[in-house]
Amino acid sequence: MCCRASRLLPVILLTGSTGSIGSRLLPRLLEDGHPVRCLVREPRKLGSHRVDVQITMGDLRELSDPYMLRQAMRGVDTVIHLAASIRDQPPYRVEELNGLATVRLLEAAERNGVNRFVFFSALNASAVQRTRFFRAKWVAEQAVANSHLDSTIFRPSIVFDHSDPWITLLRRFSFLPAIPVSGNGKSRYQPVWADDVARAVEQSLKADGPGDHLYELAGPETMTYAGMSELVGQLSGRPRPVVRIPLQLVHLGLSAIHRLVGENAFATWQEAELMRVTMLSSRGTADLERLGVTPESMRKVLS
Repeated sequence: MCCRASRLLPVILLTGSTGSIGSRLLPRLLEDGHPVRCLVREPRKLGSHRVDVQITMGDLRELSDPYMLRQAMRGVDTVIHLAASIRDQPPYRVEELNGLATVRLLEAAERNGVNRFVFFSALNASAVQRTRFFRAKWVAEQAVANSHLDSTIFRPSIVFDHSDPWITLLRRFSFLPAIPVSGNGKSRYQPVWADDVARAVEQSLKADGPGDHLYELAGPETMTYAGMSELVGQLSGRPRPVVRIPLQLVHLGLSAIHRLVGENAFATWQEAELMRVTMLSSRGTADLERLGVTPESMRKVLS
C-alpha cells in the first residue's frame, strides 16, 4: 500500500532525518506514502529505514556545493529543513551552519521548482538575542518568510526525547551528588516532546494550503531549566538537588575542556549559553491542538 501511494505523492527532501524530530517524523512520512529523500552524512544512522528512502550524501557543511544541491533537489516538491547545529564545527561557525546554509538550501529550492519550504526556527529567536544560535535562526527564518515559496515555519520551545543529547547529559549528571546548572537556572521553557512535534509536521503537510503558515510549538507545562534538571534526575531514579555554577566558572571550565579535547567536549560555552534564553509562547499549546495534537508533559513521557 505504501509503495502504491508513493507514486501519487510528491517527493520530500528531509534534512535532520537522524535527529530527535527527524527520526520520529521519517517513519510517519513513509507510512503516509511519501517518497522521501534524506540529506544525510551517515546513512547507517537511518537504521532499517535506509532501504526505504532515497539518499543524498551531505550535511550542513556542504550546502555550498552546487552539484550536491542539484542532486538533493531533483524532483522535490517539499523541503523539510530540520537540521541545525548548536555549536561551531571548525572551520564552520554556527552562523554558516544555521543561517547561511538555510539560505543556500532555500535558494536551491527556488531554482529547482520546489513548492513548499518547511523550516524549524526557535521560540524567541531574534536579531538581538544574546546567543549566536538564536540570531542565526532569526536570519534564516526571515529568509524563508520573505521567499516566494509557500512556507511553513515552526518555532518550538525546547524539544526533548528519551535519548536526545541534553536529556542523556542530565541523566549522567544525576550520578553526581548534585546536578550542576549554569547560572541561576531560572530560564523558562515549555518543553515539547519530539514525537508531538513530528505529528504536528505530519498534520501540517495535510492541512496547510497555499501561502505562508507559522506555528509556535509548546508543551503543556512551564518549567525552569533547574526544574527540568531536577525532574530528569527524579525520573532516572536518582533524585538530586541542583547546584548553580556561576557563569564565569562555567565559561572558564568549558573553555578549558574544549582546548583539551576539541570537538569531543561534552558541552561548549555556546551550548551553556542557550540555557539562559527563555523560550515561551503566549499561545501555549493552541497551535499544536489546532493541528490535532494534544501534547504530553515531560514527566509523563520520561516516566
